[in-house]
Amino acid sequence: MKKFLLPIFFFSITIQLFAQEKSPYTLFDANGKKVSYAKMIRQLKDKDIVLFGEYHNNAIAHWLQLSVTKDLHSERQMVLGAEMFEADNQEPLNQYLAGKLSAKGLDSNARLWKNYPTDYAPLVNYAKANAIPFIATNIPRKYAALVNKGGFTKLDSLSEEEKKWIAPLPMPYDANLPGYVNMMKMMGVHATENMPKAQASKDATMAHFILQNLRPGGMFLHYNGAYHSDNYDGINWYLKQQKPDLKIGTISTVSQANIKSLLAENKGKADFIICVDTDMTNTY
Repeated sequence: MKKFLLPIFFFSITIQLFAQEKSPYTLFDANGKKVSYAKMIRQLKDKDIVLFGEYHNNAIAHWLQLSVTKDLHSERQMVLGAEMFEADNQEPLNQYLAGKLSAKGLDSNARLWKNYPTDYAPLVNYAKANAIPFIATNIPRKYAALVNKGGFTKLDSLSEEEKKWIAPLPMPYDANLPGYVNMMKMMGVHATENMPKAQASKDATMAHFILQNLRPGGMFLHYNGAYHSDNYDGINWYLKQQKPDLKIGTISTVSQANIKSLLAENKGKADFIICVDTDMTNTY
């Protein structure tokens, strides 16, 4: 009898342990179906470009960025790039990657985000250790601010040297893209017609430098705020304007109190959606 009860006892304990198991995130596809991390990698590994949309302070997103980078790099030759580096900071970034500049020197010579040491240094250091190019893709903030104040025509006054750090002029713009329309709604009475144009100047410039550095047969993995690539517009739209046949994969990050199922409002944001528990600790 004891021999019979023993397996039942251990089976019961195992069930209880599984019931108590709690994950900080769930991975879904665009339709809201749960998918495995391994399946996501399998489906992304053949893409030309992968846009990884993050919440800038989300620890899970940053952890997965490094994991995805390593796993895709094991399959493909690649170039990395990020919104978090402005294009005119490419030289100090290159010097750091080449070992000619220390981490402190990079901090002194580039405009690093405040969460760089915890959230982006691991990605840059992986690139450095593996001789992977890392591209500063974003428009310098001061130029985006010009657009925010006076529209795209403000960029015409830049010098030829300064224009090297932005997408070619004139920049295409579609005010009806969902992200730009939603931005106007979110800003309410504070919205101006130039706000989404400033956002577009970032999207266009990031797309420009991604395409400029995409290598034949290789992959470009780009890290950006989710809003820049959600709903397949933003950066994605600008990429497709120039090269409609590109195979682009997208990842987004969302936060929910219940991560067992994806809310309707979060479906369709990307090919793969990282749904993070709202109780998850943020990096800042």
